[in-house]
Amino acid sequence: MLSSAFQRSLALLFCSQVALCSVARPRCPAGCRCPEDPAVCAPGVHPVPAECACCRVCARQRGETCSQRAPCDARRGLRCDRRSGVCVANKGDSCMFNGVAYHNEETFFPSCSYQCMCREGQISCVPRCNLDVMLPGPDCPYPRKVQVPGECCEKWVCEPPTESSVLGALAMAAYRQEETVGFDQWDPSVNCIEQITEWSACSRTCGMGVSTRVTNKNPRCEMVKQSRLCMVRQCEGLKEQKATQQRGSKCLKIQKSTKAIHFSFKNCTSTQAFRPRFCGQCGDGRCCTPHSTKTAQVEFQCLENRVTKRPVMFINTCVCHHHCPRDNMAHQPSTDTGYDGLQL
Repeated sequence: MLSSAFQRSLALLFCSQVALCSVARPRCPAGCRCPEDPAVCAPGVHPVPAECACCRVCARQRGETCSQRAPCDARRGLRCDRRSGVCVANKGDSCMFNGVAYHNEETFFPSCSYQCMCREGQISCVPRCNLDVMLPGPDCPYPRKVQVPGECCEKWVCEPPTESSVLGALAMAAYRQEETVGFDQWDPSVNCIEQITEWSACSRTCGMGVSTRVTNKNPRCEMVKQSRLCMVRQCEGLKEQKATQQRGSKCLKIQKSTKAIHFSFKNCTSTQAFRPRFCGQCGDGRCCTPHSTKTAQVEFQCLENRVTKRPVMFINTCVCHHHCPRDNMAHQPSTDTGYDGLQL
């Protein structure tokens, strides 16, 4: 039999624990009062019931702050770390992709061209097909990647030029994968298979032009079009250079500006001067176009002291080939695009 004093002590201890619990976890209201407008969540984020399973809020993602009123996304295997107060992945958690659950460290193939792995609730993928570039040459002036029946990866084939390729040829794109600075940062925690195209050919063979590409490398994993300013070569003195090269009958793949120059476009001038590389000229009928490039953000000063930044292509190397654009385009100024080019 327990003494009456011990029973009273036990009762007091029980009451104190109940009181503490009531302070730590407030009682849920009898009825919910939620905003009239439902929560608008970012793409890929779904609303979940918050504290007391009352109003629905947007699920917090990995690295975001969390609480009972702001729960983590349980569908992606996230939990709220009480010490740090941020959403973290449960070690060994499974992954969901296209409605299919994968175990931790499990490798799977969402398509024949990609290999993915589930790792602690996050998915990482790598391409299985080679991201190579086949440059034009004497034996294959018009290479093209085509889908082969019965095979997953595209293959390079040599075909005669079509009417569209002849009429639409500009400064042929022969770019390798390059370093890009200044675009949206990639979030590895997003379950998204990265897709990115090569930069298109510069819209002008001389003077300032535009190059574009399409990519989903952004926080929302959406296919967007990116553009950059580009200049393959200067238009000034181009005819004289071509005549000199014809007499010498040799190719000058790369030329570096002898003076520091300012880029200009649409009444805007770069605040910094550069000594960029340009592609040269050939005297044997071949053309020189960019082979390896990089992209960097450049600051421009515009009218009314307005300052803006634009991505600009910088040439590392050029290549000479027989896949030439139309001859009459090489000497046309680029006034139709609204880009002025260079200023000394």
